[in-house]
Amino acid sequence: MELIKKNKERKVKHEIIMTEGPILSKMLMFAFPLMASSMLQILFNAADIVVVGRFAGDNSLAAVGSTTSLVNLMVTLFLGLSVGANVVTARYFGAQKSRELGETVHTAITVSLVSGAFLTVLGLIFAEPALRLMQSPETVIHLAALYLRIYFIGMPAMMIYNFGSAMLRAKGDTQRPLYYLALAGVINVTLNLIFVIVLHMDVAGVAAATVISQCVSAFLVVRCLCMEEGVMKLDLKKLKIHKQRLFAILQVGLPAGFQGILFSISNVLIQSAVNTYGDVAMAGNAASQNLEGFVYFGMQAFYQAAISFTSQNMGAGKFERIRPIMKWSMICTAAIGLVMGLIFYALGPVLLGIYSTSPDVIASGMIRMAFICAPYAICGLMDTMVGVLRGLGYSIVPMVVSLVGACLSRIVWISVLFAVNDNPVIHLVYASYPATWSLTLVAHCICYWWIMEHKIKPMHVKKLEREAELTQI
Repeated sequence: MELIKKNKERKVKHEIIMTEGPILSKMLMFAFPLMASSMLQILFNAADIVVVGRFAGDNSLAAVGSTTSLVNLMVTLFLGLSVGANVVTARYFGAQKSRELGETVHTAITVSLVSGAFLTVLGLIFAEPALRLMQSPETVIHLAALYLRIYFIGMPAMMIYNFGSAMLRAKGDTQRPLYYLALAGVINVTLNLIFVIVLHMDVAGVAAATVISQCVSAFLVVRCLCMEEGVMKLDLKKLKIHKQRLFAILQVGLPAGFQGILFSISNVLIQSAVNTYGDVAMAGNAASQNLEGFVYFGMQAFYQAAISFTSQNMGAGKFERIRPIMKWSMICTAAIGLVMGLIFYALGPVLLGIYSTSPDVIASGMIRMAFICAPYAICGLMDTMVGVLRGLGYSIVPMVVSLVGACLSRIVWISVLFAVNDNPVIHLVYASYPATWSLTLVAHCICYWWIMEHKIKPMHVKKLEREAELTQI
């Protein structure tokens, strides 16, 4: 009896019941480990940039930094599928549908393996041609291509970790992915120092360290799922794609992935525009972009919370909890975005100095931070509202809104800017971000209101009527 009790306690320890009890406290319990995971991931990515910038030079810094938007473009569709896996898993978990939940776990891991293998082939073939399309300078293109080719060897491991941790988040477990990421990150930083400083491997060393650390985190997540109790236990012999579960994942994941692609395309366009300003602008952009990641992923913890909490409650039919979930996730996102964004902007010169000692690079980085880091809360609110919509089961709507509100308008902004002036100030390039965030946020809020009034509210009314009838009987 004592052993059974301990097993149950251990199982509950890694779960958050999102369909009952107070919302804010549980949301914070969910979000803080996830926020810590994201911060660690950014810190370890920052270690790549810092080590390269300090010990390999500004050219290597620019080379690694210039690949960020391209990597995001190539992997974002498949990371969108992990969002679909998260939503479907949370929905079945909330509804307590055991068979469907088990099939989803095995389907998702299988999809992650296939996705990772495809991305590896894609990266190896198209790394250099894609960089040339982005107008990367000849001084950095070969270094950037080498970095990308090695980096993409680790894609299967990256996909496995992201899909696996997405399913753990669906049941409220954000602690164990944090532990795994912390261990992998320490390995990453240690190998960075050895490969770059001791072995003088330059960007190849940074990429190799990243691949090895990703393999470690993937192994730990798979081991965790294999040791799970109950229906979420992963059996490697049963890996297969269940068509119904795949379709459910694709329904949410494909629009989420395509939305990410649209954002990435617009970001690649902006990166291409930044590339025309030279190596200094590219290095400043890379350092600033890395710093902004801390603010972005701090807010993303509540985007993830919005998805999981909304999905579980939709699965359990707890429609009355949806509005409070939206309210608290938006409030928390705004608070994190405003506080962290302004602090990072105020400390910008000092923080940028960690990446590069060049005054010109620091000055260039501060221009970007003024337009992006300071008003970043707008972007966080936009994403969190998307999370609520996806949790409700509406993934195509935010994709279309983002296409028009953020991506097309950003592309038009850059196209008109360079058509009017052959050499516009870089400030106007960066100004496209807060402008398009604001436009898209307003549109998402309107969509949320319409869905709640015309779709969710009628479902809630029918549920109350059924409960009233049962009470009378």
